[in-house]
Amino acid sequence: MPARNTIRPRCRGAVLVVSMIFIAIFSALAISMAAMSGTNVQIAQNQHEVNGAFTSAESGLEVARYHLSRVLIPSSTAPSDYLTAIVAALQSNLNAKNMSNIVVNSNGAIPAVTLDSTSGRTFAAQITSDANTPSILHVYVTGSCGELTRTIRVDFKVEPYEFPIFNFGLATKGPLNFPGNPTITAINTAWEADMYVESSNSDVAVSVIGNTNFDGDVSIGNPDANATFGGDVQIAGETGQTAIDNHVIIGADNPEFPAPDVDSFRQYATGQLVDSSTDVSKAIILTNATIKGGTNPTFGGSVTIQGILLIESPNKVTFGRNCTLQGLIVADGDIDNPEPGTNRIDFLGNFDTAPYPSDPEFDAIRDEVGCSIIGPGFATAFGGNFSTLEGVMAVSGVHFYGNANALIKGTIINYSDSPTIVEGNVTMNFDRVSSTKIPAGFDLYREVNYEPTSYSEICTYSCL
Repeated sequence: MPARNTIRPRCRGAVLVVSMIFIAIFSALAISMAAMSGTNVQIAQNQHEVNGAFTSAESGLEVARYHLSRVLIPSSTAPSDYLTAIVAALQSNLNAKNMSNIVVNSNGAIPAVTLDSTSGRTFAAQITSDANTPSILHVYVTGSCGELTRTIRVDFKVEPYEFPIFNFGLATKGPLNFPGNPTITAINTAWEADMYVESSNSDVAVSVIGNTNFDGDVSIGNPDANATFGGDVQIAGETGQTAIDNHVIIGADNPEFPAPDVDSFRQYATGQLVDSSTDVSKAIILTNATIKGGTNPTFGGSVTIQGILLIESPNKVTFGRNCTLQGLIVADGDIDNPEPGTNRIDFLGNFDTAPYPSDPEFDAIRDEVGCSIIGPGFATAFGGNFSTLEGVMAVSGVHFYGNANALIKGTIINYSDSPTIVEGNVTMNFDRVSSTKIPAGFDLYREVNYEPTSYSEICTYSCL
């Protein structure tokens, strides 16, 4: 039987090798994908913590802004002491609100404040004063989330505090009574003629017997009070009940009636002393003068007041003829206990005002602008032609009973609970767009204002 030749395939085992190669490739791909997936998870976790740190810093910034916006320090504070005074005010405000979770150290540092203990979100802050300009504060807020941090830097500026009362053309603690037909206009924009009436002791806050023509809104602090109108009503361009509904605000926020710093003006009263021996029966020019307490003068002739006229308490001062005010009248009554029977200023003739004279002797007082009459505790009445008021009039009792077609460049303030009375057909034209923001005598505090353009993120700074 012939022999049989057997041919064996040369490729036996190749399939196994190829299979092993594919297994290796797929295993490597699987490992790579697993590694990539883990990396992506880590990246996502890191990004989550970055966002958490950033939002923590933003939260801390809002907390800092809130508390710094409520800080007031005396205007007498030296700029070099601004930081110390602001830190002390922050500590006092936090203690008053029993906020133990936020601590401000004497060096301006705010240690870590927990926002979310589960995610480890916190913020800390540092308040510093600019080395060259102490009125600028640098605030660094560092937010943390896990092991990551982000820091935000912003600036705040220490500036004079503007009292909200000066947002009104007329502001009175007592009711506001118009027995005639009043016209209260705004020269430029309607808000110049806005009025505020606190009227805490009277349910009739505003009473108008005749026709009403107001350019501005009427805000009434007493939520239980109302306004009564006897004739036609026009307010802010609208008429009738629509005008009342849209422009008479009941239960408005109560602005502070600030007591001015009267004593700061005494340094300018270096001229005449008016006392019982002074002849006041004739025309007279009073230059940086003082009326001694208890004199109770009645000026029989025309009076020109140049610079400052300081009226000591008690005093009943009567200007029987025309009075021109080229400067400022200051009276030192008791704002908390006004006595209109013993402390008052009456203008029986024509009254108008003008800026300080240009003479060098008034250079010292020339920067004291924005006010015309400052008389807390003194009642004031105008019986003649009232034509101009260059600045703020702040007194304890206001009564107009003569003719008035006045241009008023400041706010009329009545500190008294007694009514402000404006009789007759009176027209008051308020021109306050360019008025002084911090009137003389009312620069009492410094506030801390946020500077939004200073915002920047600093990733390398640590507050702790």
